Amino acid sequence: MLIDGRHQRTIWLENDEPGRCVVRILDQTRLPHEIVVVDLTDLEAAAVAITTMQVRGAPLIGATAAYGMALAVQADASDEAVDVAYERLMRTRPTAVNLRWALDRVRAVLRNQPREQRLARALEEAAAIAEEDVRICKAIGDHGLELIRDAARAKPAGEAVNVLTHCNAGWLATIDWGTATAPIYRAQEEGIPVHVWVDETRPRNQGASLTAFELLHQKVPHTVVADNVGGHLMQHGMVDLCIVGTDRTTRGGDVCNKIGTYLKALAAKDNGVPFYVALPSTTIDWTITDGVRDVPIERRSPDELTRMTGRTDDGRIETVSITPAGSPAANYAFDVTPAHLVSGLITERGTASASEEGLRSLFPEAGRTPAA
Repeated sequence: MLIDGRHQRTIWLENDEPGRCVVRILDQTRLPHEIVVVDLTDLEAAAVAITTMQVRGAPLIGATAAYGMALAVQADASDEAVDVAYERLMRTRPTAVNLRWALDRVRAVLRNQPREQRLARALEEAAAIAEEDVRICKAIGDHGLELIRDAARAKPAGEAVNVLTHCNAGWLATIDWGTATAPIYRAQEEGIPVHVWVDETRPRNQGASLTAFELLHQKVPHTVVADNVGGHLMQHGMVDLCIVGTDRTTRGGDVCNKIGTYLKALAAKDNGVPFYVALPSTTIDWTITDGVRDVPIERRSPDELTRMTGRTDDGRIETVSITPAGSPAANYAFDVTPAHLVSGLITERGTASASEEGLRSLFPEAGRTPAA
């Protein structure tokens, strides 16, 4: 997608000198006020980038972890080093299932390979993961576009379709296109008038800082609102459909996404607003059914809740405390939306009901249900 009119991806490979590879990322902790490129030169840099959310979003976390394995192999291609790298990267973020999927995939291609071939194989697999994600997200956009077309047909000619989203499930959370935003960008390409309600998504404000940044540079009409405005907008007929992303979806259709998604789904259900979740199949966890019980919910530093960073009127970027000193804070990063609140799951193969039957109708080859 675009930054200042130029195509940009979230992660890419540079060969800055013979025999040495550098992985480059956009530092998302610096957006929207600064556009900063960071070089990842070793395993630890990749792990820190994931942990500190310089990169975030399930698909991008997976791709970064894959490149992190390659950086580890660049330094030491032994079996022991590969296992150490795998375990180090697995510890970075517990909720997004893409992390494990990408690490398993890279480790599998390295098994039984001669050491001198391992770097090339790891880089090849990491690049394949990134390119596949771009194709998947574009396909999600194509299928989600049908839902926006339907909403447009139900409105007076020329009136914008109002989409409410949550957090950032845009191209910044993937490699390009995004998941929840891909249908919006496809609608823009087709000339369908669309407007996006962007809720701020406390505590890290990924909506206000990242989704708004994307839409602004892509020239998509949008309005930033406080997290708690969504229900009000739905009550007054100002939302035609919700589209959000997910970090992990159970085989039964429960959806784990950024904290606050569940409340949006409840408001949508109460007001008869369709609530869709856009997801690549790589985020489906076929090993679990009950998301509320079985998905590990990451708890992050209270500082993300009690402190905020922004640009002052004179251009300085400052971080300030917004709570009383000494007040404890609990920072739950995700919640789970039960399948019965989800109108449909938009995948690269089409839109399915939020159920095991619906998902298996699109992905019959996926992991089977364990025997009782």
